[in-house]
Amino acid sequence: MNVIILAGGLSHERDVSIRSGRRVKDSLEERGVTVTLMDVDTALLPTVREAKDTVVWPLLHGASGEDGALQALLELVDAPYVGTRSREARVAWVKPVAKAVFARAGVATPDYVTLPQSLFREAGAEHVLGAILDKFDLPLVVKPARGGSALGVSLVTEPSQLAQAMVHCFAYGDMAMVEQAVTGTEVAVSVIGAGEGARVLPPVEISCDGPYDYDARYNPGRVEYFAPARLSDVARTTVEEAALAVHRSMGLVDLSRIDMILDAQGVAQVLDINIAPGMTETSLFPQAIEAAGLDQGEVYAQICADALARQRA
Repeated sequence: MNVIILAGGLSHERDVSIRSGRRVKDSLEERGVTVTLMDVDTALLPTVREAKDTVVWPLLHGASGEDGALQALLELVDAPYVGTRSREARVAWVKPVAKAVFARAGVATPDYVTLPQSLFREAGAEHVLGAILDKFDLPLVVKPARGGSALGVSLVTEPSQLAQAMVHCFAYGDMAMVEQAVTGTEVAVSVIGAGEGARVLPPVEISCDGPYDYDARYNPGRVEYFAPARLSDVARTTVEEAALAVHRSMGLVDLSRIDMILDAQGVAQVLDINIAPGMTETSLFPQAIEAAGLDQGEVYAQICADALARQRA
């Protein structure tokens, strides 16, 4: 088996993608797998078409790798690849749409409203902001409806902060999601496999001195991780069942990371879905593998082997 890892892209998360790709490449090569690391360019399709016994692993973060377009391209040429299929990826990529899907499966998620930038111009920003503050209690979280790595995300604790939070959000996309902030224990639960065969890795707890933003995620020092999370057996079961329910109801394949907060009432409030989770030195998916007592290279190799076997079936 050979593996082509796609890393880089043109999204705001290019640097993270490259770091993820290099670490997965190193882990796979330690297991004797032949790996080629490449970006998405004009060489991609000719390379994939000519490759034999090869599986592609898209490790591009952001729109270039998670919105379903790249997956659809690989499906056009019948290339085996790791991860969720294009149609399901499109649904998972848009946060409010994903919320609607997994909420129907009984998974809890904070209340929210999604608003396009154009509506602020047409209806008047002052009136729209006022309506938000009338409807929701503070604090609020403002985030792009599409995207990852906490880019464009702001925590609003005072009414005067909301306008600037919207401006910051719209710098990363034309659709904003305003979400009720939830307090509690923040955990990430990684899932591998698909359907009834999917299984969870140990939850990872995130303890941060301030918002768990882009800087905190990818620059060591601001965050303390606990892998496995410091949870009771009941709480651990709660978050693991929520992650499995999201993974299965969304039709996710091979791997995912489900981010959530276990609130004071013991409810797992799901915040986000990642179908191409980060694999850097501070990322949560690799920490979950280690917490399970597994070898990263072995897990990655098995994920690739499963993807190749699925294509051949």
